[in-house]
Amino acid sequence: MEILAETALDALWDTLKLLPFLIVIYILIELLEHKTTLAKENSRLSGRLGVLIGAATGLVPQCGFSVMAAKLYDRGFIAVGTLIAVFISTSDEAFVVLLSSGEGALALLPLIIIKILVGVLVGYAVNAAADLWRRRRQAEAFASVTPDGEGEKADYHARIFAPKTEEECTSCGRHHDESHPAITYFVNPLLHSLKVAVYIYIVTFAFGLLIGYLGEEAVMDFLGQNIYVQPFITSLVGLIPNCASSVVLTQSFLVGGISFGSLTAGLCANAGLGFVVLLKNTKKCKRNLALLAGMYVLSVLVGLAVNGVGAAIAAVSAV
Repeated sequence: MEILAETALDALWDTLKLLPFLIVIYILIELLEHKTTLAKENSRLSGRLGVLIGAATGLVPQCGFSVMAAKLYDRGFIAVGTLIAVFISTSDEAFVVLLSSGEGALALLPLIIIKILVGVLVGYAVNAAADLWRRRRQAEAFASVTPDGEGEKADYHARIFAPKTEEECTSCGRHHDESHPAITYFVNPLLHSLKVAVYIYIVTFAFGLLIGYLGEEAVMDFLGQNIYVQPFITSLVGLIPNCASSVVLTQSFLVGGISFGSLTAGLCANAGLGFVVLLKNTKKCKRNLALLAGMYVLSVLVGLAVNGVGAAIAAVSAV
């Protein structure tokens, strides 16, 4: 009981120290989202710089941009590579937790660099492959069109070049209410901060109990020996469409539960509610599952690579 009470108090104190920083950051995020319109960016996302812009906008905390990208992709306004770039760079609440943690903020810059690089490289590569496949299909459609314009291929060709119209607002996936500024700019950030604080407390408390009963040395030895297994687990956690997954991953890293590479893997897979938007379209089930599987495999590979580089640097430093 003594370990339980001590761990609970320590976790509560650690969480309370973060709470003021969380509130300030979420107020700033609300100001950013309410005062910025993404309508002009929608057309830019469909251009050649779409992947680069998508990777940059996905870095904004919370999952509004991944929701926007999923809606735009589902309606054919952006390419699949741009969608993947946004998903990879999205980290939901992770950046907020890292910023508010003090020393954990040191991991923020390398995390951002890795996510942008992976998002841009993979995004452009996927777009190039998709464009090549589309050109082949279009060539087949042209070759098979009969003089009178009939046939299945002609119908397919017509669908490819059919104009598309946007059906609904796809800016950030959130409802903006300017009629109650106190609620918008203070109450909502406060509630959001408390929600995230609860997740932080649970993870901190659970890990504290683990160390308290098993011993810090035993826990760290076990985790250190399994850095090449961790990315497979953290990537699965990252796919969970809830802000709790990003908080759990980040807080686990901050308390020493997972390595930086494993954190990177989980956050690369963490697209927030973006996949929920895609999965609502049951007519594209195979496409959505392929994207889900692709994101998981890519995230695991990124995590393994980062962990491998980290282990190599540590080995060289130890010599």
